[in-house]
Amino acid sequence: MITLSNRFACIGAIAVCTLLALLSGCNNQQGMSGTAPSTTIGTEVDDSVITTKVRTALTSNVDVKSLDIKVKTRKGEVMLSGFADNQAQIDLIITVAKGIEGVKALDNQLSLKEGKQSVGNKIDDSVITTQVKSALLADPVMKSMDVSVTTRKGEVQLSGFVDNAVQMTHAVDVAKGTNGVSSVVNHMSIKK
Repeated sequence: MITLSNRFACIGAIAVCTLLALLSGCNNQQGMSGTAPSTTIGTEVDDSVITTKVRTALTSNVDVKSLDIKVKTRKGEVMLSGFADNQAQIDLIITVAKGIEGVKALDNQLSLKEGKQSVGNKIDDSVITTQVKSALLADPVMKSMDVSVTTRKGEVQLSGFVDNAVQMTHAVDVAKGTNGVSSVVNHMSIKK
């Protein structure tokens, strides 16, 4: 007789197996020549946990006061990008991130905000960010969701990890070709 708790255990096991199969399928492309070395499923899960812990710590900290911070993790290396109000805030963000268990290295790509931003600028920037993200996700050369996009006053910041220099250059070109983009700052790194 199959009990309700046995059914839930089976459903849970199926969900875990499906997730692991999906994650391993994501890595199949990375073994090809010219691409970055692959990571294990365990490393990817660890990186996701680290990213979540850093994001949670930053949003929980009342002194950070910004959602303009992007966090990406690869093999324990945390990349911080986006915009902060002042240098003291950048220093605090770095300190908080370094304090998270599992962070092996930190790549600070944060920029200082320049001047006040109007409500119109914020709306325009969110539209630009959405358009650049959509273009990158739809682009067959990119094949990656590891690129973060942040926009302030038309300046687009690209950060995260890409497989190779071709993807990096292509991502910048895609962003530059997006309507409303005044400039593109490349803070991306090639996967190690």
